[in-house]
Amino acid sequence: MAEDQMLQEHRRQWAGFVKLMTWSTVAVVVVLVGMAIFLV
Repeated sequence: MAEDQMLQEHRRQWAGFVKLMTWSTVAVVVVLVGMAIFLV
């Protein structure tokens, strides 16, 4: 039973990590596009 709870917690943390990395990547792309538009 404890192993199932650990697995669920790990999956929840992994989903949060993937969401964080997705939004971080989007933010970097937006910054790079902004730099390409305004600095070139």
